[in-house]
Amino acid sequence: MIILLTIAEFFCGSLMFSYWLGLTIKKDIRTIGDGNPGAFNLWHAAGFKLGILGIFLDFLKGYLPLMVFIESGYIKGFEIIPVATAPILGHIFSPFLKFKGGKSIAVTFGVWSAVTRFEVSIIFAVILAIFSILSKAYKKKNSMSAEIDAFAVVLGMVIIFIYLLIRNFPNYIISLWFLNFILLSYRNKEKMYTLFKLRFGKS
Repeated sequence: MIILLTIAEFFCGSLMFSYWLGLTIKKDIRTIGDGNPGAFNLWHAAGFKLGILGIFLDFLKGYLPLMVFIESGYIKGFEIIPVATAPILGHIFSPFLKFKGGKSIAVTFGVWSAVTRFEVSIIFAVILAIFSILSKAYKKKNSMSAEIDAFAVVLGMVIIFIYLLIRNFPNYIISLWFLNFILLSYRNKEKMYTLFKLRFGKS
C-alpha cells in the first residue's frame, strides 16, 4: 500500500500545471527568467491571474492527496515520509519534462500544510516574507534576484528545522524535513553557488 501511495504521489507531483498553463498562452516559461518551469515564472510570463492559479495548483498537488491519506488513516508515523516526499521529488524530477522540473516550493508548502495542518507552512511563509523584505536592501534591479531567493529558501528551511526541534516534533517529521531540505538544496545549488562565488570568491 505504501509503495502504491508513494508512486501515486510522485505522479501527482510530476504534473507540471504551471508549464502547461503557460503553453495555453503560447509561452514556454522555461525560456523566461531563471528557466524554472514553475508558478513564479508563470506569474512573470502571464501575469498574476495565471500565476496565482499555477501556485494554487502546485500547492494543491502537494496538499490534497496527502491530506486525504493522512486524515483517512491510510498512513501514519514513519509511513508518511516516503509518501510526503514523493510529490516534491516528482515536481523536481518530472518525467513530463525529461526529469527537469521546478523548484517545488509551492509543493513543499502543500506537503507541510498536510502533515502539520498548516502550522509549519505558515511559519515558513512568514520566514520567506521577512527574507523578501530584507533582501530588497541587497538587491539591485535585476542583479542576483534568483540567487538571493534560492538562498532564502534554503536558509528558511534551516530555521524551520530549529522550529521543529523547539516544538518537539516527532522523529518522522524531522526525517521528512531532512529529505525536503536535501531536495531543495539540490534544486537550488547552482543559484547558491553563483551567489557565494560573486560575493566571496574571485575567478
